[in-house]
Amino acid sequence: MASINMYDEIRESLQFSKFEFGEMLIAEFTCPFEEAVTGIWTPMDSFVHVLKGRKTWRTTQGSWTAEQGQTLYIKKGASIIEQHMEEDFCVLLLFLSDNFISCCVQEVVDQLDPQALTPPNEQRALNIQTDIVLSTYFQSMLSYFSGTTKPSETLLQLKLKELLLNVLLSGNNPELATYFRSLSTSSTPSLRDIMNANFCFNLSLDEFARLCGRSLSSYKRDFKATYETTPGKWLLHKRLEYAAAMLGNRALQVTEVAFESGFEDVSHFSRSFKHQFGLSPSDFRNSLSK
Repeated sequence: MASINMYDEIRESLQFSKFEFGEMLIAEFTCPFEEAVTGIWTPMDSFVHVLKGRKTWRTTQGSWTAEQGQTLYIKKGASIIEQHMEEDFCVLLLFLSDNFISCCVQEVVDQLDPQALTPPNEQRALNIQTDIVLSTYFQSMLSYFSGTTKPSETLLQLKLKELLLNVLLSGNNPELATYFRSLSTSSTPSLRDIMNANFCFNLSLDEFARLCGRSLSSYKRDFKATYETTPGKWLLHKRLEYAAAMLGNRALQVTEVAFESGFEDVSHFSRSFKHQFGLSPSDFRNSLSK
């Protein structure tokens, strides 16, 4: 399943209400997807505040469902979106760059309690504990979309800082605060973390490079240094290992296993699987019960 770059889709489309400055993007829109299941990815982290309806984000690590009034923090990467068609889905999206987050952390680093750090959470999404302050914040952001004058870049920057500082200083979302602090200690996203979280999604090497915050040449060079192989070979092996594990779930058809593992072509999946494991996917599945 090909994945839509939601960040670029919103930024380039004329149908969405949005504000932009630098890499930052704030948008309010009704979800345009008509299909029940859609693959998406984004090169930037985002806050997702649900205004109406319900939607589920699914990755290899689990699934997260948010409905009206709830907020998720979605880290950069790919996911499968499951639509709940009973009503329209409206959302407020705030995309944030790692650099912007890092700068905000550095501004208040002296005020941060070193004892408040929690164990790192590697999950792709985090549920946000929304108190009266955050609820009021999101309502204030929505008010800008009902006005006739675009807010200044300075004001938008201050509003995004307000959100981040609330997370960092309030203590209500310690896992997210720890994640923000971790971003301030690295100049580029962790290639290993990005690849392990997104290998089963059908992204091009250019898209993986962008997701890792690198040029294509830098991405290939860093990948070789990290894994001692090429991205193409690593992805094929990793996807096949993942597919082999999924074949133990007999509720899934072989075709579903192929697509869930990042393969677009079932014939290519079957040939590659037999080359690596010596059995076709079906025969491999049957061997598991013997």
